[in-house]
Amino acid sequence: MHETNNDILLEEIHSQMVYEFSKTLELFNLSNSDAMLFATLYLNHSPMTLDEMAKALGKSKTAMSTGIRSLLEENLVERVWKKGKRKDYYQAKENLSEKLMKSYLIKWMDSVERQKHSLKELEGDLQSKVELHKNEQIQFLYKRIHDILEFHIYIEEIFEQKQ
Repeated sequence: MHETNNDILLEEIHSQMVYEFSKTLELFNLSNSDAMLFATLYLNHSPMTLDEMAKALGKSKTAMSTGIRSLLEENLVERVWKKGKRKDYYQAKENLSEKLMKSYLIKWMDSVERQKHSLKELEGDLQSKVELHKNEQIQFLYKRIHDILEFHIYIEEIFEQKQ
């Protein structure tokens, strides 16, 4: 079959879309290969087998299996059934923004809460030192830790509004 200039251009645009979209997905803590896999599934017009994914991305079937497991755990893809077919097919879930944002916000809020807890412990340690010593460096650090805690509280408030 002869590829036309339009086919080549369409393939180039598709490849560039996969690449650009995967870079955005990496911001949500997906690995490069998982982001590329998800972008490929999302931009494909029909569900794909592991073999099709491997061919599209130039990777092994084993790598695709590992990536699919990861994306299934993140609830970003789903296994679909095709009548008369024995292989497993996968497709990206449609409510992309909701799934990614919810997952991302939960991870960030958990992280912010852990950091805030650790910083409050440090603040307590510094507070006792500020009271005992009139050291300028200790007082400076005490003020800074208070500012950092306020920043974490601010982040938490923003994320709670987005949920």
